[in-house]
Amino acid sequence: MTLIRVREAGPPVQVHLGADDARRLAASEVVDVRPGHVASVWSVRAGRKVGAARIGAIELHIEPKVPIARLLFLAGYARNPKGWRDESVPLTEHADLVPALAAALWRQTDRALRQGLLQGYRTVDDTSPVLRGRLRETAQLSRRAGLALPLEIRHDDYTVDIPENRILATAVDRMLRVPGVDAESRRMLRHLAARFVGVTRLRTGAPVPAWHPTRLNQRLRIALRLAELVLGGTSVEAGRGGVLTNAFLLDMWRVYEDFLSVALRAAIESTHGGTVVLQGHGHLDSQRRLELRPDLLWRNGAGGKVDAVVDAKYKADTVREDAYQMLAYCVAYRLAHGHLIYASGEHPPVRHVVRNAGIEIVCHALDLDVEPADLLAQVHALADEVTRLGPAWTVALR
Repeated sequence: MTLIRVREAGPPVQVHLGADDARRLAASEVVDVRPGHVASVWSVRAGRKVGAARIGAIELHIEPKVPIARLLFLAGYARNPKGWRDESVPLTEHADLVPALAAALWRQTDRALRQGLLQGYRTVDDTSPVLRGRLRETAQLSRRAGLALPLEIRHDDYTVDIPENRILATAVDRMLRVPGVDAESRRMLRHLAARFVGVTRLRTGAPVPAWHPTRLNQRLRIALRLAELVLGGTSVEAGRGGVLTNAFLLDMWRVYEDFLSVALRAAIESTHGGTVVLQGHGHLDSQRRLELRPDLLWRNGAGGKVDAVVDAKYKADTVREDAYQMLAYCVAYRLAHGHLIYASGEHPPVRHVVRNAGIEIVCHALDLDVEPADLLAQVHALADEVTRLGPAWTVALR
């Protein structure tokens, strides 16, 4: 097994690889792979994915630029702004993302299961020789016309095979397959997996079942949020190029975009009112051929008029294209200001005034390397500025 360690968007590393291994690694599209200056040496560079993956005979670890605790806060907050608590997940003893997440998962799950597996009622459709619960009349007539038995019934079972346990059990199983999990966490995860007797695991690719916070599942909530994060980032499948990949990988641009969209919506609606639409849908042209999908639209007046438009940008290697895209949004929604919010360090705060149009494109910077409370304070300040700048378009295009 060849171990490769790289840093998110960092400098390339030179690695000795066979041609087949290099081809598989390149085909996975997890990292950029190019021939080096010496035979059998390849240049491997990480993009915006972070985590760990096993690709053929290669184990790949990609270190995030932001602190691990902050990364997990961003990802967790986007899934549940009210319920996620950064301080509930101790991560200080692990320097890498995967072992930190594995340790947090087994500790929170173990704590959640100290009182045993949660049980609940599940509705079951069944065929039975005796009536239990309710008769499914339509199914009985279509399948058993003229027959007294068996009966098509529907009843409620009190069972451990409920969505909360399915999520936890599947996350534990999948975390065991991810490379880079330390020995202690692997041992504890195996122990936990054996406790989920009678719980159905989710199929690969199946949607995560919905669950709703209640008094009964309160002790499971932090573990469930971590489990959802694991399920969202793990894959055990034939990836691109037909290469078998076991991985936990997060797209940092998506983590950033999801966090900023959710946090900014909460800040705007709670302080300034109106309605915020995420991933709004519109068109630039009258024929509705040129689609627009801004990250965030704010509507504060009658008639559904858009009062502000925002796009989240994690990287700054397409600054010119970002500005053109925002200009299109401002034209389509008749706005005098458009807002691009970059992760700090990727693009400095700056304002672009578009000639002959009276449109200003405002580029903001959000510092991710701060404590969660300070990060959310920055978002509230952005909400104030986004809503303060008036929507009026004072210069009409000819």
